[in-house]
Amino acid sequence: MHAQHEKKGLFIFFNILFMNLFIRYFDHETLAHNVNEAIAFLGSINEIKLDGTVPGRIANFLSSTNNYPFRLKISYSNYVLFLKTEAETIEEFHQLEQKNKEAKAEGKAMTPADKKRSQMEALNENHPGWYEGSLTFKRVVVDKITNKCKYIDTPFTVRCKAESAMDCYNRIVSHLKNRQEIDPRSQYPSARSNNFAFKFISES
Repeated sequence: MHAQHEKKGLFIFFNILFMNLFIRYFDHETLAHNVNEAIAFLGSINEIKLDGTVPGRIANFLSSTNNYPFRLKISYSNYVLFLKTEAETIEEFHQLEQKNKEAKAEGKAMTPADKKRSQMEALNENHPGWYEGSLTFKRVVVDKITNKCKYIDTPFTVRCKAESAMDCYNRIVSHLKNRQEIDPRSQYPSARSNNFAFKFISES
């Protein structure tokens, strides 16, 4: 495994998106066409403080096959909502959302069971090669003064050879569990959660 080292400060990501992003924070909302636009929108809201991991986490969400909403935690109880969309404008997004609601009312939309099955199929699809996997796990850190433990959300990104996205996930978790500096009480997200994302890089 070759872990990717992140530079300090906010990253600049250019057009790497195949879809756009609908972003909402309370009564603030926008449609971003790339990560730069998303970061600019978040930076325009005074109560949102960005750190160096935010652009990478947004980019990982966009480049993954995960179509579930991504929630960026910015305080104890507040989140920014991100949704992938093919819409080009905020008006078009709301129109598509209305059509989806109407389709659900008519029973034409995918059921939660269908979506879950589709997600599992994507994770378990046999496609050997190089993957980039990213997950955010709850790392146990011991306060040296109080000797009390606390969980810290810790992002980790790596490139590795794997047989499938699920194999990539399992290799990442196994790698982290075997690192001596990581407390074994640390907790890892499910492969189906928003805290794990993957991208197929190339064939073996």
